[in-house]
Amino acid sequence: MVFCIFTAGASAKMGLRSVEALRPLLQSGAQQEMTQALIAAGAHRFPNARPAYVVVTRDYLRESFSMRLRERLVSFRDPIERRDWLANEPRVKGLGYKEASHFLRNVGFKGYAILDKHIVRCLYELGVIDSPKSPTTRGRYLQVESDMRRFAKESNINFDELDLLLWSMKTGEILK
Repeated sequence: MVFCIFTAGASAKMGLRSVEALRPLLQSGAQQEMTQALIAAGAHRFPNARPAYVVVTRDYLRESFSMRLRERLVSFRDPIERRDWLANEPRVKGLGYKEASHFLRNVGFKGYAILDKHIVRCLYELGVIDSPKSPTTRGRYLQVESDMRRFAKESNINFDELDLLLWSMKTGEILK
């Protein structure tokens, strides 16, 4: 989840550098300690806000779920509700629909599209969607995801692999 918090509005590489810089502080480090570690490592462009997100989210998950987030996620029968909860829970900071999808996929839940600017632009260029702009509302996100799901089916490409394929076509790399 921390990786996803740090990749929102930034690059995957920046997210990876940030996680590595903060790894010793993730369990109990204070926001200021995290900020100092990020600055020292030159790891992130938002060294104040993102550590605050991590601390608020960590404290919420610890207090409400004893850090057993998977149990909470599995409790949702509807996958859309699961993502909605992550994206809209005010004590889970820094995850919109894209990063909630990213997190869910990273922890093994299938059926979510990670619609970053590269993927959306590629879908637009392929004629799958009518705008190259990233979705900014829930409704638009769900519509683009639905269009992408239809395209995956028509193209006989696994939906859960299509965004990585499109992303790598645009960026020239695969980060896993």
